[in-house]
Amino acid sequence: MSQMNIAAVDLNLLKVFEALHEESSASRAALRLGVTQSAVSAALRRLREVYGDQLFVRTGRGLAPTLKADQLKPVVSEALNKCRQSLAMIDPTTEHYEGRSVTIGLSDDFEIAYGRRLIEEIAHSAPKLRLIFRQTHSQIVARALMERHFDLAITAGGFAERLLSRQVLGEGGYACLVDPASLVPGQPQMDLEAFIAREHLLVSSGGFIGITDEGLAALGLSRRVCASTTHFAALPYLLTGSQAVATIPAHAARSIAALSELSVLPCPLALPRYPIELGWRTNAQTDPVVVKVREAIVRCFARD
Repeated sequence: MSQMNIAAVDLNLLKVFEALHEESSASRAALRLGVTQSAVSAALRRLREVYGDQLFVRTGRGLAPTLKADQLKPVVSEALNKCRQSLAMIDPTTEHYEGRSVTIGLSDDFEIAYGRRLIEEIAHSAPKLRLIFRQTHSQIVARALMERHFDLAITAGGFAERLLSRQVLGEGGYACLVDPASLVPGQPQMDLEAFIAREHLLVSSGGFIGITDEGLAALGLSRRVCASTTHFAALPYLLTGSQAVATIPAHAARSIAALSELSVLPCPLALPRYPIELGWRTNAQTDPVVVKVREAIVRCFARD
């Protein structure tokens, strides 16, 4: 490993590292940076010398980062973002968003319901800024945020970590999603008996028990789950043509129904409502670009 002296390191190498990590391809990284692929390959050789690690290994699907590269990525990107932020200080009246990106951790129900709206907000308030939506779920989101996998995160249920700042965006409830062809003509609603009689689709990050099972158990009842999935986006394909029902957050049910042939019904089972929170690392709250995206997220949720 070479001597760790920043005076001997070309800081442009960090831009190459970031591009390689995010694109998983030397050719795509070169295209992104506006340089030749041989220049990227030369930079990677130098990066390997600097960090004493392979950093990226070739696989059948491109370049895969090593453990060391994954550890370096959030630190490198934060350093580059600080440099980009410093350029905006040259002319405080001009907002510099080109080359900047903000990563938002969220489950795909929030992405389905609010993603398009947020893209439009950012196009207006921070043109040329790139949003990166990254899949997560409530059990791991706080740790991933602390480990700098995201700049911001949206979650149902809230954050408890002391080093995270948070803001309540709203309150959520549940609704049922079904194929309208499965409903009895003249009976557009579903009572608890009909609800239990149906097969159910569970959306879960890994568990076998959902909030619906807990609510039914409190009444001495149970349901039959025919299948579970980790993604809300799969529901139109899994529900259409079936007698099954999915009980999911109401914001996701409305959005999925609007883009499919499915129908939204009130849930006949009383389920607890939950807070929806936006979280970020407390020490990152001075970055004006992250603040800009936070404000846009709050506006998007305020419209409901």
